[in-house]
Amino acid sequence: MKEARLSNSAEAVFPAEKGSGRYLSSLRYALHVITHPFDGFWDLNREKKGSMAAAHTILALFLITYVMKLMYTNFQFIMVPVQYINVYERIISLALIFLVLCLANWALTTLFDGKGRFKDIYMGLCYALTPYVLIQLPCILLSHLLAYDEAEFYSVLISFSEIWCAFLAFIALMEIHDFGPAKTLVFIIATVVGALVIIFLVMVLLSLISDAYSFFVSLYKEIRFRLY
Repeated sequence: MKEARLSNSAEAVFPAEKGSGRYLSSLRYALHVITHPFDGFWDLNREKKGSMAAAHTILALFLITYVMKLMYTNFQFIMVPVQYINVYERIISLALIFLVLCLANWALTTLFDGKGRFKDIYMGLCYALTPYVLIQLPCILLSHLLAYDEAEFYSVLISFSEIWCAFLAFIALMEIHDFGPAKTLVFIIATVVGALVIIFLVMVLLSLISDAYSFFVSLYKEIRFRLY
């Protein structure tokens, strides 16, 4: 009863934000998460500080940044055959890999008392991608301002953003599932293996469907040829 009264009084003093205000607040909360990951990821789901709309936005920015990095980074720092890049294929494949990782983690942790739902895992990992956008997007412009001799400075920034994202993803999964560090590490490795298994099974299924389709098309053509 006391907690309920405190909750009601808190809602009266701090009314819940709605619409665009709620969205912007949850998007700004990503800055708190990346600087205070333990408290940030705990409150992200437990206290409803995050939102799926903000998570979608961060993931979209991550995908856009990744493609822009390949296409517009100075050729001195990254060698990519731009003329052969299929933007839509890169975005879709990377987004699918991300979703498969979330699915694999949810499927495995559900069997071992993990407290996170698929929604929680997806949101937490999306928020963990924030440093990638904040650092690597400006690095695209920076690559055109630096000389080749200053490539180490560029490489340090890129590596720092990726290590930061990996650290945040680790903390996110640990807080979401309420696991210890060792158990979280084991399940991250298991998640990668599980994702590879899922991708393999999907590829086998698609191959079987393709073969079956080709067989029935050939059978139809043969029957049509013999009858007509």
